[in-house]
Amino acid sequence: MAKTPGWLQRQAYAHRGLHAAAVPENSLAAFSAAIDAGLGIECDLRVSADGRAMVFHDAELDRLTGTPGELAAMTVGDLTALTFTGSAETIPTLRDMLELVAGRVPLLLELKTEARTSVHKLCRAVRRDVEGYGGEVAVMSFDPRIASWFRSHMPDVPRGLVITEQDARTLSGALKRRIALAKARPDFLAYDIRDLPSRFAKQQARAGLPVLTWTVRSAAQLETASGCGAVPILEGAGVAAWGQAS
Repeated sequence: MAKTPGWLQRQAYAHRGLHAAAVPENSLAAFSAAIDAGLGIECDLRVSADGRAMVFHDAELDRLTGTPGELAAMTVGDLTALTFTGSAETIPTLRDMLELVAGRVPLLLELKTEARTSVHKLCRAVRRDVEGYGGEVAVMSFDPRIASWFRSHMPDVPRGLVITEQDARTLSGALKRRIALAKARPDFLAYDIRDLPSRFAKQQARAGLPVLTWTVRSAAQLETASGCGAVPILEGAGVAAWGQAS
């Protein structure tokens, strides 16, 4: 495990940017709002058919754009021409986002993958854009293959494992978490707030792994995160509670 940089725990993060009814998640407007609020940014990444890293959460396009189809089946030109429903904002590339942020706040890049699908195309796309970026950036994923890939190919970039215990609070679930941890060998954990406090998270924190937690949506959840020493990834009322506590 590499030494985790201090900046990772320096401030709270806005989940998918600071979005609201009129500001779509994972949009440049949401990222600008997060910067203005003094928050770091957490965002989601997928890869286009022609190998570009796109800032978008879902595998399917319809929930956020009203357009049917899979993101992975479309080119970057097709994707950047789409607007988010009810907005003039378009789907940004990772390169667009990095140019906007320009090192002003730290970034958590969550790479979204599908089971039984190779991660190399997505990881290479992210590496191409992140190489040479002067700001603070970390990658993370539920998929332990992501941390393993970046450990081999970009060892200076901090790597996180995203964990939830929901629907997996069983002996087999605990075993899977330990296997994922061993495969990922992460520099930090991003833990589901619904699972905190967690014996597993506490064990890893004692072993030296910083813990971040998602998605903190209330004052009560913010208090839980603080009590566990976990850095919050905020959304909605959680942002307001953080502002009052700061």
